[in-house]
Amino acid sequence: MTGAAGPPPIRVLIADDQLLVRRGLVLMLGPEPTVEVVGEAADGAQAVELTRRLRPDVVVMDIRMPVLDGIAATAQVTQQVPDCRVLALSTFDMDDHVVAALRAGACGFLPKDVSPEELVTALRVVHTGEAVVAPRLLTRLISSYVTAPRGPARSAAGATGVLDELTPREREVWRLIATGLDNAGIAAEMFISPSTVKNHITALFAKLQVRDRAQAVIAAYEAGLIRAGERA
Repeated sequence: MTGAAGPPPIRVLIADDQLLVRRGLVLMLGPEPTVEVVGEAADGAQAVELTRRLRPDVVVMDIRMPVLDGIAATAQVTQQVPDCRVLALSTFDMDDHVVAALRAGACGFLPKDVSPEELVTALRVVHTGEAVVAPRLLTRLISSYVTAPRGPARSAAGATGVLDELTPREREVWRLIATGLDNAGIAAEMFISPSTVKNHITALFAKLQVRDRAQAVIAAYEAGLIRAGERA
């Protein structure tokens, strides 16, 4: 009698206007049994249409594409197929576009020269609903491109007075997320258990109306909770 089958592979759609990039990503993912490439799109409009039809778990989305760019395509995918996650592709000289993609609903981003191991790991992380952007890199990007507003605090979803709605501990957890700490680091900093941190994060994300850490960090800068260059 054979053992129980493992979980189904992560179904991935690759969207990039460069054929060589698409084929390179397919070749990178080919040997990985936990990932299945279910389709390829050459522009953002095709990415949206194929996502609706094929229902992949994750779309690997290039930011600069014809017909419909990756940012607009990301917004449509996350609105029309909310169970699908988007992993944006970029280069390090396009940080402003990356932040725009995160605002549009992407769960993170990778540089195009990512290794096969990093790509597979990122797909697994994104598939669980977590952000794949390295916390310190994310903080640096957002501190460069997001300016905290003057006046009432605002969340990424546009709610006013969000800071007043949080408990002191939720506010501190949010601040520590924005400075780049992971759950273990937050637990050590606040002298609480990782499970308690996770509970605070669940409540925090619900109040902020954000999906993941990436959007929570953006919201922290926009709310004025943290300023550019601030660290834990």
